Amino acid sequence: MRGHGSNDDSRMNARFIRVRAFAAALALGIAAMAQQPQGGGKLPPPPPVPAGVTAHRDLAYIAGGHERQKLDLFVPGSPATPRPVIVWVHGGGWSGGDKSGCPPLRQGWTQRGYAIASLNYRLSQHAVFPAQIEDCKAAIRWLRAHAGEYRLDPERFGAWGSSAGGHLVALLGTSGGVAEFDVGGNLAMSSRVQAVMDDFGPTDFRQMDAHRIPGATLVHNSPQSPESRLVGADIGDPANAARVARANPITYVSTDDAPFLILHGDQDALVPHHQSELLYEALRASRVKVRLNIVRGGGHGAGFGEAELEIMRREFFDHHLLGIATNAARWPMSHRSSTTAASTAGAKAAKK
Repeated sequence: MRGHGSNDDSRMNARFIRVRAFAAALALGIAAMAQQPQGGGKLPPPPPVPAGVTAHRDLAYIAGGHERQKLDLFVPGSPATPRPVIVWVHGGGWSGGDKSGCPPLRQGWTQRGYAIASLNYRLSQHAVFPAQIEDCKAAIRWLRAHAGEYRLDPERFGAWGSSAGGHLVALLGTSGGVAEFDVGGNLAMSSRVQAVMDDFGPTDFRQMDAHRIPGATLVHNSPQSPESRLVGADIGDPANAARVARANPITYVSTDDAPFLILHGDQDALVPHHQSELLYEALRASRVKVRLNIVRGGGHGAGFGEAELEIMRREFFDHHLLGIATNAARWPMSHRSSTTAASTAGAKAAKK
């Protein structure tokens, strides 16, 4: 009996070490995604490609298109069955950032059996909305058209993004049936995704200023704001309300949308967490499976490296893309939760 207990303790300790290690990698990845520069600043270094993973870089998903209309694809091993795909969409205020950062690659998702596609898209200085969502959808259609070549499962695509990328993956999740955003090649393929992980993405641009936290300095209702540059018009002008609504993922919410996991810090000084509250309520009202987790003390990506949050992410994608009966299978149809930011949790533990 004593030996059996020791084995159980060893397994538990090993699992704890693995979770802590993955959480540390997650913290580095989230920090990198939160620091995606706007307008051409220095990018974080690209993560190394893990052993056994094949990297296919700068694949053009629009033939003869813009230099930004390319993706990197990372495929683990020689799978006996096609791999589910995590589609990563970077942040950067729609005017910066790059596919090379790719936090899911840094965080070890290929080792868990996922292929990863990291997208670039035209930035707001290249083209105004809806160019960005058109590019994301074109990339997904291209991936489905080439699924056989790269051993991808076209029925198991998950979208994950942060900040501006969170906005775009939310649009991918809610606009699956919106034909006007499907332009370009491979139109016989679907641009729908089967799961969405939205990290602190904007939704209703015109409500952002009203819900800024104390001390936040970014003014969104300005002709120079990232949101105004995205839609190509001053979002504070009521005459442009239709343009703003067209860029809002909530506009397209319907009962057949993909399940969502939404994560947002309550101390986010760039994108108020009220933006995710709005999306959560719209999805809940339409009976779309959704969980909103507020990171207490979390900023714009800061404090997202806690182990509890990492487990939540794993459970969500593993259930919806790998078909594993994780705890996510038992989450209610709509579910609110909260966790404590990693730095805050560490500070509290140090005081005990």
